[in-house]
Amino acid sequence: MREQATRLGWQFPYLLDESQEVARAYDAACTPDFFLFDADLRLVYRGQLDESRPRRKDFGNDEPVTGRDLRAAIDAVIAGKRPDPEQRSSIGCNIKYR
Repeated sequence: MREQATRLGWQFPYLLDESQEVARAYDAACTPDFFLFDADLRLVYRGQLDESRPRRKDFGNDEPVTGRDLRAAIDAVIAGKRPDPEQRSSIGCNIKYR
């Protein structure tokens, strides 16, 4: 991950939650599960990236990956507003807790 962050020029913090302590603290349910905090470190968004879904037999859709829902929440926070309270949960691979 360190090499990838350097190669891609990431300017944000991330962590490897080896103990799963952080995931448990936030009740993370699947990957990806998006959590957005405001400047006061209040959780203001927990939801899906967008309407796209993985394409598998009997599951998924043809929606393009746009990041629309998460981007709207980020834009609201940047503008000093609260994101829309109607937030749809992420859908992905369940987290296998040890």
